[in-house]
Amino acid sequence: MKITILAVGKIKEAFYRDAVAEFQKRLGRYCKLEIVETTDEKTPENASAMENRKILDIEGERLLKQIRPDAYVAALALEGSMFDSVAFSEKIRLLGVNGTSHIVFVIGGSLGLSDAVLKRADCLVSFSKMTFPHQLMRVILLEQIYRSFRIMCHEPYHK
Repeated sequence: MKITILAVGKIKEAFYRDAVAEFQKRLGRYCKLEIVETTDEKTPENASAMENRKILDIEGERLLKQIRPDAYVAALALEGSMFDSVAFSEKIRLLGVNGTSHIVFVIGGSLGLSDAVLKRADCLVSFSKMTFPHQLMRVILLEQIYRSFRIMCHEPYHK
């Protein structure tokens, strides 16, 4: 199975980059992992709702250009479904069993995701009602994907 993390912006802090690299290494035995970063737009300090919408639309277009038509898209959004780790693992397992060969997890920028990206998504996933920095969210997502494969393979992993 191929898993793509499609994210707006680059990871700036070394400790986040190190964590991402560690999970990339760990996941190598379970799936083909790809991380694709798109450029984020600068958001003015006191941006209007219209300016924010335009920024979301620009970032959304960049994201959508990276998604193949046959990919299963899981967009990370506050309004998405929440899973515990076992249910998240089962979701990924069932996608594979049912013939999905490519899952794209989409992480938006500081303003979230455009309506067009949310509409393209096959499912919306929420990790919490809290808002996390998108750089940290990448690490959290990768850890949960790794945990999912460990669960699927009946391998031990701390609880």
